[in-house]
Amino acid sequence: MKFILLCYDDEQAWQQAGKAAHEAAIAEAVQLTHELQKRGQYIRSAPLHPTATATSVRVREGKKLVTDGPFAETREVLGGFHLIDVNSLEEAIDIAGRHPGARIGCVEIRPIVELTSLPAINT
Repeated sequence: MKFILLCYDDEQAWQQAGKAAHEAAIAEAVQLTHELQKRGQYIRSAPLHPTATATSVRVREGKKLVTDGPFAETREVLGGFHLIDVNSLEEAIDIAGRHPGARIGCVEIRPIVELTSLPAINT
């Protein structure tokens, strides 16, 4: 089963924790990723740039609205993801619980809908 682990964290909390704590957490996440790779459970991971670099696009009444930053005013923001292939939700929960981001924020686990091909266009 494929799951995406969406890593939400508090950017301000990491700033307050300091550079050394943030770098230690990154090293821990990289170590976890290497463990997943060795077990054949790793597909892909990527951190995201800070929310200050985000652009949000919405279409309302046929008009495109483009704004800087994320839409939601929240402390926890999406910071990155891991795409994994494991045998069960329980395994995904165990992995998410070992991610350092879960200690400051949240790791949301979502099953992936696997498409075998591009959906057909209804005409």
